[in-house]
Amino acid sequence: MLDNLNRIKLENPVDLIIDQIRELIKSGALKPGEKLPPERKLAEHLGVSRGQVREAINKLQFYGIVKVQPQSGTTVTGIGIVALSALISDVLQLERVDFKSLIDTRILLEKEAARMAARNRTADDLVQLNIALDQYEQKLMESHDAVEEDLMFHIKIAEAGKNTVLKSMMMIITPDIVKSFIQFKVCSDAKNREAIEEHRQILEMISNQDEDGAVKAMERHLASIKNFRASYDNSEKIIQ
Repeated sequence: MLDNLNRIKLENPVDLIIDQIRELIKSGALKPGEKLPPERKLAEHLGVSRGQVREAINKLQFYGIVKVQPQSGTTVTGIGIVALSALISDVLQLERVDFKSLIDTRILLEKEAARMAARNRTADDLVQLNIALDQYEQKLMESHDAVEEDLMFHIKIAEAGKNTVLKSMMMIITPDIVKSFIQFKVCSDAKNREAIEEHRQILEMISNQDEDGAVKAMERHLASIKNFRASYDNSEKIIQ
């Protein structure tokens, strides 16, 4: 009997926003080259937060579907309607990623981010990394839940690498990583405490501009996440 039931997938508000923009383009109500309404008006009309609208626009911008210009607003890319609609469909498919893919992608990005940060970091980057680490430790002591602060430290590493594409990719997957880590309880109190020392080791390697050392420190830091991915994979097979 269970074989006849389909797994229920809850829609992500950001996906729904992107999907509605696609429908506007397909219907011709929003043409290539035209501007989207301001974030505030879109949020009010759709009944969502401005943050969710901003996340949707950021993702559309990342894939070249819209162009955001300061003081000028958000404009739909000037390519054909059919191509735009198909591209958005691909984006929506990409956004419905699974937890295992998020972990695999994060590990690949993080190792290269650590290497590039050690190579390209500036004195100001080190200041920002220390601030991010202090905020993580402080939040951990206050509430024992510092997933977002943990990931912000890693975003700062990507920034220190001076590769805007890599940083953008980190920003694209970060919201889904946060939601998945909370859902699957990846970061327990014990793991978070261990992560403080691991973060310090990564920062030390970046500060010393030791590229190989930074990669190895990042690998050690992500080892528990990689192990969790393997155990999660095995549990999925058992359920199926």
